[in-house]
Formats: sequence, C-alpha cells, structure tokens
Amino acid sequence: MSTADTTAAPEAHATVESAVRAQLSKALGGKRGIVEAAVPTIVFTAMWITTEELKLSLIVSIAASVILLVVRLAQRSTPQFVLNSLVGIGIGAFFASRTGEAKDVFLPGIYYNGIYAAGMLLSIVLRWPIVGFLVGSVTGDPTAWHKDPGLVRLCNRLTWLLMLPCLIRVVVQLPLYWADLVAPLGIAKLALGWPLQVAGLAAMLWVLARGRTPVQPAPAQPAG
Repeated sequence: MSTADTTAAPEAHATVESAVRAQLSKALGGKRGIVEAAVPTIVFTAMWITTEELKLSLIVSIAASVILLVVRLAQRSTPQFVLNSLVGIGIGAFFASRTGEAKDVFLPGIYYNGIYAAGMLLSIVLRWPIVGFLVGSVTGDPTAWHKDPGLVRLCNRLTWLLMLPCLIRVVVQLPLYWADLVAPLGIAKLALGWPLQVAGLAAMLWVLARGRTPVQPAPAQPAG
C-alpha cells in the first residue's frame, strides 16, 4: 500500500471513548468554528442595543456572516460552521421580519433547542440514546452497540450531558422572550451558547476519560 493510501485511511480508534471524543471535537469545529457561530448574535445584539432598528440590525448581522463566509472560501477552508450561523440568522431574520418583533430573531433557536432536547430525552427513554449512533458511525454498524448493556448505559449518560445545555437554554431564554427583553435574550444566547456547550463537552470528556470500552468493528460479510 502506498503512503498516500495510508494517510487517506480513516483514523482508527482503540476505544469507544476515544472515538466519541474525536466526533465531538469535529462537531464543535474548533475555536474558529465556535467564534464564527457566535458572530451573528454578537453583531445583532450590539446593533439592537445601539440603534433599536430591527432592519439595520438584521442587515449588519447577516453581512458579518457573509464576510466570514467569503474569507473561508478565499482560504479554501470548510465553510460549514459559517454556513450554519448564516442559516441560523437567516431563519431568525425571516421570523422577525414577518412579525416586526426583534425578539423573534431568537425564537427559532429556542424552538431548535426545545426540539433537540425532547428528541434526546425520547432516545434515552427508549434506550436508544443518540450518542450511541456516534459509536455506530465509527464501528461501521449503526446498531451493534445496542447489544452491549454497559455501552448503552455509557451512551445514556453522555446523551444526558449533551441534552442539558439545550434544556437550560430553553428554561432561561423562554421567560425572557415572553417578557420582550431583546438585549437580555441576546446576552443569554451568547452566555449559554459556546461556554455552556464547552462545559457540557468537558463533562462528557471527563466521563469518557474514565472508561476504556473496546471498539468492536462490524464483522466482515461473507463473500457471495
């Protein structure tokens, strides 16, 4: 096998814990991805506090995301996290422009976190925790992990930790939304965004660091 073939091969993981750690790291997009995700909210909130002009605040926040996207494309690096933030502010702008209420910029995020938390809670109740499918993506068999009760318990704990930031965001932001407190909503979104996500990730990594569950690759299929 050539050197090029070797480097192109997917990264191997000896344990489930190391595999999930790698997947979680990719999901956050590193420091740059975290900053890019926060920029639209920072710009919108700052503009709203300064001007209280909904249309201007939306235009400037969307323009900031577009600039970040152009930089990514110029550098030929992945635009995934900029696109995520651009889609997010775009949906928020759609909601707010229809109602004329600045607070509705944050409504899609509240919906998203509520639905995501409900989905993860349902997966735990059904004993098919969402994090288990991260394991399946590494082993090559999406459901084999479910046969191991210990692994199901581990994935349940990790899914709880993944769900809690979403639940906290809804519990904190929904009363602010009902009270029409736009600036506190923006501040809460930032404070409960990547800092809370990093805290949740740190808790997950602490749980993962304590275990050494071997990865069981999917059995090879017999030749037909």
